[in-house]
Amino acid sequence: MTFGELQQFIEGKFGAEVILDASANALQPYLILQPERLPEVCLELHDNEQTYFDYLSCLTGMDNGPEAGTMEVIYTLYSIPYDHHLTLKVRVPRNNTSEEVIPQVPTVSHIWRTADWHEREVFDMFGIYFKDHPDMRRILCAADWEGHPLRKDYKLQEYYHGIKVPFDQHNELNGFKGEPQWMVGQPTPFSDKREKPE
Repeated sequence: MTFGELQQFIEGKFGAEVILDASANALQPYLILQPERLPEVCLELHDNEQTYFDYLSCLTGMDNGPEAGTMEVIYTLYSIPYDHHLTLKVRVPRNNTSEEVIPQVPTVSHIWRTADWHEREVFDMFGIYFKDHPDMRRILCAADWEGHPLRKDYKLQEYYHGIKVPFDQHNELNGFKGEPQWMVGQPTPFSDKREKPE
């Protein structure tokens, strides 16, 4: 099915109002759906013999920034037997302060098992909560890490359990991935890390 046919399929099943926006001319065409209706649309796309999107190849988040005040979750669907693709998005209000409610999107982990870890990663990195997820907790950062590192206004904490977090001039002073110091630029008082200064 083409992108246009898939759009018509969704509109025919759920009504035109379920699609808030469509971009057919983008490098990767996409539909923006009503967030609260996302699970029922995805379930139909998965279960229906005409579409059978059996593979959620990617699920990721995007922060549009404090000025825009929105965040997005992007779903890349693929049907292995039919070899057709579809990208779906949902857009939710962004919380700009910790006092505001965290953005929420319904889970699709009951449709595609791979969404389980993808949604946890988006929660950890962007601070978007997935309602009805069976195990919504951080997956990459420590459970008590402050903030969500891929948000555009993220500020790295100075200390974590008494350990200084930023490694200022780490690469300049120690070489990058083991390359000799002369390859990474900055001269240091040590010509070789194995030698001690006199």
